[in-house]
Amino acid sequence: MSEDVGSAQVLRAGLIGRCPKCGEGHLFRGPFTLRLADRCDRCGLDYAFADSGDGPAVFVIILLGFLLMGAALFVEFKFSPALWVHIVLWIPLALIIGFGLLRPMKATLIALQYRNKAEEGRLEQHRH
Repeated sequence: MSEDVGSAQVLRAGLIGRCPKCGEGHLFRGPFTLRLADRCDRCGLDYAFADSGDGPAVFVIILLGFLLMGAALFVEFKFSPALWVHIVLWIPLALIIGFGLLRPMKATLIALQYRNKAEEGRLEQHRH
């Protein structure tokens, strides 16, 4: 991946948790953690710039809420199951999908942050 990464490269790097610069190095410290590595193990990019904040969780909650509520309403109106069926079906599904989406969403937001050179906003001070 080059310095001028495109949308497809950003999406790919995000989905597989790779370095936003080279697309090869690992972004996370391990396979089951959300903690970032200090730097890319291939190209040496320092990940100190990366701060996704609460963004990944917010996007996952919104997406998951939309999908699961639609599915739950469909199941309710189509089959009218007992309440325990909803509990047994939707709670584990929400947890599995929610935790499964956090890593790719965090990596994608970090890759977009790198691509767009996003950084914390600062107010310019004018001198007179």
